[in-house]
Amino acid sequence: MKRYDYLIVGSGLYGAVFARQAMDAGKRCLVLERRLHTGGNVYCREINGIQVHAYGAHIFHTRDRRVWDYVNRYASFRPYIHEPLANYRGEIYNLPFNMNTFRQMWGVTTPEEAEAIIARQRENAPASPRNLEEQAIRLVGTDIYRKLVKGYTEKQWGRDCTALPAFIIKRLPVRFTYDNNYFSDPWQGIPEGGYNRLIENLLRGAEIRLGVDYNADRAAFDALAEKTVYTGTLDSFYNYRFGALEYRSVRFETDVLPETDDYQHAAVVNYTDRETPYTRIIEHRHFAPGGTGTVITREYPETWEPGMEPYYPVNDTANHLLYARYAELAVKEPRVIFGGRLAEYVYYDMDRVIESALLRAEEEFGPRK
Repeated sequence: MKRYDYLIVGSGLYGAVFARQAMDAGKRCLVLERRLHTGGNVYCREINGIQVHAYGAHIFHTRDRRVWDYVNRYASFRPYIHEPLANYRGEIYNLPFNMNTFRQMWGVTTPEEAEAIIARQRENAPASPRNLEEQAIRLVGTDIYRKLVKGYTEKQWGRDCTALPAFIIKRLPVRFTYDNNYFSDPWQGIPEGGYNRLIENLLRGAEIRLGVDYNADRAAFDALAEKTVYTGTLDSFYNYRFGALEYRSVRFETDVLPETDDYQHAAVVNYTDRETPYTRIIEHRHFAPGGTGTVITREYPETWEPGMEPYYPVNDTANHLLYARYAELAVKEPRVIFGGRLAEYVYYDMDRVIESALLRAEEEFGPRK
């Protein structure tokens, strides 16, 4: 008889939701977390009464009523509408691309004028784009691409847009209305008191061990439980047998500014020129009122190397083929459930992570109540 029914590797959203469903089904869970805190990338730390998103801005949004109802069982959400700005060499534009953006860029005031300009600018883009640059111009024209897409994207991915595959940008949000709401989802918000409360309530009742590397002593940990839920990188699970999957990483530089309570008048400002080394500045107090002074975080994209935190999978053909080889091994592991953005090598929005964990839990324990 093993001590636990489920060993859950990782305490981010996928692991925490699965643990909650397992415990509600009467199962015993041990949660292992490599970091010294739970919550994965949604972890918040408090500075001067301000909830600081330690690993980048996380705005919860969904069009799935079941997911919205689920998270509201474990945290109270305050309304928050995301209205980021773009700074291109001192020129300020609204995001996503909408009539406010087009008025700022061209001085137009009607959808017809904006549509005509974009149509002219994308005439020379090939019908079958060969790279991200051609795909972006095909979608939004040359001006928006040059000022608001090119530099930001090249910083994010560490390579020229002409060297990136077209499928990375399948679509770009373009609205011919005066609407700065970045997400079109009907339910949006930020947990009161930060995401830590949500994670703590999801994990309530589980045994948690922090600062533990599962892969360093896998056999000993696996011996504790009937099944393992693994949310780490899939290539590390197999000790990089076929080689390492590529990621982009991010370095966060946080400054506490006690002398002001409003640094940039917005929660997020993207810096879309190529020369500015960071991609955006987050001002955390705009996510929720409270605290004194303000706290800002600059995000610097970096090339991922072993030992660094993997954030964004590199969506190219070579990495997809490599991941497929690891996925073939994973389906042959009857005692291991693989889930989450790292194990599945995909960038998930938070609601998608939660839905994925709930669906997998349903397969284990039956329909959720």
